Amino acid sequence: MTQTLEYQPLVLVETENLSRDEWLAYRRRGIGGSDAAAVLGISPFRTGRDLYFDKRGIAVPDDEENWVAKEVGNLLEDLVARIFSKKTGLQVFKRPYMFQHPHYPWMLADLDYLVELPDGTFAILECKTTNYNARDKWWSDGVETVPVYYEAQGRHYMAVVNLSRVYFCCLYSNNEDEVIIRHIDRDMAYEQELIALEDIFWHDHVLAENPPDYTEDGELILESLRRNLGPANTAAPPVVLTPPQSVRVTRFLELQAEKSVWDAEVKALEKEMQRMKALIVADMGTSCTATYEDANGGYMVVHILEKETAYYGTAPQL
Repeated sequence: MTQTLEYQPLVLVETENLSRDEWLAYRRRGIGGSDAAAVLGISPFRTGRDLYFDKRGIAVPDDEENWVAKEVGNLLEDLVARIFSKKTGLQVFKRPYMFQHPHYPWMLADLDYLVELPDGTFAILECKTTNYNARDKWWSDGVETVPVYYEAQGRHYMAVVNLSRVYFCCLYSNNEDEVIIRHIDRDMAYEQELIALEDIFWHDHVLAENPPDYTEDGELILESLRRNLGPANTAAPPVVLTPPQSVRVTRFLELQAEKSVWDAEVKALEKEMQRMKALIVADMGTSCTATYEDANGGYMVVHILEKETAYYGTAPQL
């Protein structure tokens, strides 16, 4: 698949005066940026099958658990944009349209803001909010990053509106200094793969009325089942499993047995570690610290007996 950069996005609809139901109806005409992570199987919020049910307009019970977080994000969007503009000196503005890719009409984009860059070109701004503890998702091994599910969203948007940069501004507390600003630039290899997978999802699943398989982790699948199926019916007759389904039961039992072995080994290791700790404390007597040095370096042991805790750390080599 070859992607040409000589195109302009189409306007599917002006969104400023749409009701929520009308807006949702337009969203169901294709795949939007916030859908991309679910298509790729990397969304922490919903499965590909959840997305399929949404696009098919199949009634799913509302998930009331995180509605406050979603509402806070919507209410603070303009504030986050103002903070971004103040921090960067870049002008931001809205274009209240749902855009459509001219070559792939099922690719849609409903942008938060556009950014005017100093050279007269434009970029996309996505406004995010999170809590203080979740800010760590914007780093990976100490390196600044964009969470993969937001990256997929941004790359989808760049493909639709044919722009080469997306900024993310994430507010994680209640003052302007507690904000994270990141950007990603266009990656055509990623984009082509994304388009190919979205094309399969739209045509082979949504239009073909063929629900995708569950490929996500267990917790997310169980949450999806809870939303889509509701509570179990204790009066329902037993389900007769097919041979392929029985393989899953067999594998579960194998993993359960394997886990039991590992649990026993972990308990044995923890017991031996506790014994070694006790012997170290015995060597230290009434002292709270001990040091050791040899040709390879050294370390310090700290133990506070009164609090029944110990900390073992390495000190810089001398």
